[in-house]
Formats: sequence, C-alpha cells, structure tokens
Amino acid sequence: MDDVATKIIEILKKNMKEPPETISLDTPLSELDIESLDLAVIVFDIEDTFGIEIPYNANEEVDADFTTVGAVVDKVKAIIAETKASGATA
Repeated sequence: MDDVATKIIEILKKNMKEPPETISLDTPLSELDIESLDLAVIVFDIEDTFGIEIPYNANEEVDADFTTVGAVVDKVKAIIAETKASGATA
C-alpha cells in the first residue's frame, strides 16, 4: 500500500467511532459505519493533508468516487495529479 492509501486509512480510522482492525482498499465505505457529518470531517481532513480540494457535497448521495476505500484513494490521486499538472494550489 502506498503513502496516499496509508494516510487515507489513518484519516478514516481517526474519524470513526469504532474503527475495524483492518481496512483494505476493497472495503466498501458503507461497511465502515461512517455518519454523514463524520464523512464531511474526513473529506476536510483529506483535503488538508494533501493540499487539494475534493468536489464533495454532503447534501448529495455518495457517488461512484466514494464507494470503496480504494475508490477514494484513486480519486485523491487523480486530484493530486490534476493539481500538480495545473500548477494550482488548494
């Protein structure tokens, strides 16, 4: 597992009331018992950690970008790559 995945899993565990012992990239977010407020805090924490902005609206249903831990990792990596390519800073 790379640094991005490791950091995201640490963020998830830190913001969960009762984190499971193991979280893999295949773990569905729906199995992690994350409440909507906690998910918003997790998104902000990920943004701060990686210096990016994630297009996320807490009032909308979770989309395909946020179905599994691996999908979140892939989305974050894509945003990091886009940010570096454009030379923008969050």
